[in-house]
Amino acid sequence: MRFGLDLAQQRMRFDELVGRARFADEAGFDGIWGFDHFQPMYGEGPGECFEGNTTLAALSGHTSRARLGLLVTGMTYRHPAVFAAEAITIDHASGGRFELAYGAAWFDHEHRALGIPFPPTGDRIDAFEEAVQIVRGLLTTDGFTFEGRHFQVQDATLRPRPVQQPHPPLWIGASGERRTMPIAAKYADVWHCYGPVEVLEPKSERISGHAEAAGRDPATILRASSLSLDGDWEEVARTIDGWRDAGFGYLVCGWPGEGRGRVEEFVERFLRS
Repeated sequence: MRFGLDLAQQRMRFDELVGRARFADEAGFDGIWGFDHFQPMYGEGPGECFEGNTTLAALSGHTSRARLGLLVTGMTYRHPAVFAAEAITIDHASGGRFELAYGAAWFDHEHRALGIPFPPTGDRIDAFEEAVQIVRGLLTTDGFTFEGRHFQVQDATLRPRPVQQPHPPLWIGASGERRTMPIAAKYADVWHCYGPVEVLEPKSERISGHAEAAGRDPATILRASSLSLDGDWEEVARTIDGWRDAGFGYLVCGWPGEGRGRVEEFVERFLRS
């Protein structure tokens, strides 16, 4: 089982964020994860919240081993060609440690507050599938052309190529069984979803069915979810075992309410034992 650490990237100074990232890097977590929002999603009043992709680029200079990603980058915030160029930059800045995690976005309040268009669900998911194809195409192909209903690129080339070939691992965050999960099954290297194991295990089986229908080997798709570090350690251990038995290979650990000391204890119990 591989473990990442969610930095809980809001309502803290940037030096505190760097400190958490350095700690995760040195502690042995496989990945360091932020989020792609411009405003805090909880708490009262305004608070510090740094843009996700530029934060990853900055953290690449403060870390050396752990991989870097956002859970997940929202399609609505950037044209996919712009996102592809950012992905290449972060991959080079980090020496090939970038995890390209992508989703259709959901936080409508933030979109309204900042004047960012937020299409209806069906249109947004259609646009997301187009965006996935454009990002992959621009990372791998010279003179790439795509004519979609929502996005178009013409004879486009982005250089340099990513450090990771053919492209950084593509994570797709998806829970919708009719639309978004089939997109993940068709394109993703990693499928990520939130929820308890008893809910996500049958979803994982359906991902396998969608992958086979798309002509893919389901075993090529890593399953990932999230893990709470709160509660009894024996319960945490049972939860990890349950995820492993369900075929999941990656868990993103949420930053616990008890703070860094709790994470340090997790490291000693589960990463260094």
